[in-house]
Amino acid sequence: MFAPEGSLVFHEKAWNAYPYCRTVVTNEYMKDDFFIKIETWHKPDLGTSDNVHGLDPNTWKNVEVVHIDIADRNQVEPGDYKAEEDPALFQSVKTKRGPLGTDWKKELAAAEDCPKMCAYKLVTIKFKWWGLQNKIENFIQKQEKRIFTNFHRQLFCWIDRWIDLTMEDIRRMEDETQRELEALRNQGEVRGTSAANDE
Repeated sequence: MFAPEGSLVFHEKAWNAYPYCRTVVTNEYMKDDFFIKIETWHKPDLGTSDNVHGLDPNTWKNVEVVHIDIADRNQVEPGDYKAEEDPALFQSVKTKRGPLGTDWKKELAAAEDCPKMCAYKLVTIKFKWWGLQNKIENFIQKQEKRIFTNFHRQLFCWIDRWIDLTMEDIRRMEDETQRELEALRNQGEVRGTSAANDE
C-alpha cells in the first residue's frame, strides 16, 4: 500500500551461453537508476586467474575480490545451514568425491586426473538514490555472496543427481521448469530467498 506503483516489480533477463553467462535485473520504477548485473566466466582452474572479465585497470583496481570456499561452514549464515548440503560432510556415491577437508583446494590442485572449474562472478550494482545508495548496494552485494555460497554448496552435494544427465535430459528439465514457473507466476504464492539479517 505504501510502495509507489512499479517499485516492487523487477525484471530478470538471463543469457546462459556456457562458459559465459549474464543475468540483468531491472526495476520499472527506478528505470536507469537501478540494475544488478551478474556476469560469470567458468574457467578450468582453482580461482587463480586475475581479471578474467577483462576490466580496464581503473575499474579493476576498485573491484573487491571475494573468495568463496564451499567447504567452509563459517561462510554460511546459521539459518541457511543444512547438514545434507555441507560439502565437508558429503561424499558422492557415483564419483566418490568428498567430503571436502580444509585443504581440499590443495588436494585438488595436486590431482592430475580430476576436473577443476572456478566460476568467476562479477556483480555490478547501481542503486542511485541519495542517502541510501551505498547502504543498499552493500546490502545487495552481501546477499549475492550468500546466494552464490549456498548454491555452489548445493551444486556439489547434489552431484549424484546431475552427473549422469544428458543434454536431452537437461532440455526436458528446462521445459518442465519453464512450465512450472509460468504456472507459479499465474497462480502461485511468492517464494524465494529472504534477506539475511544485516548486522
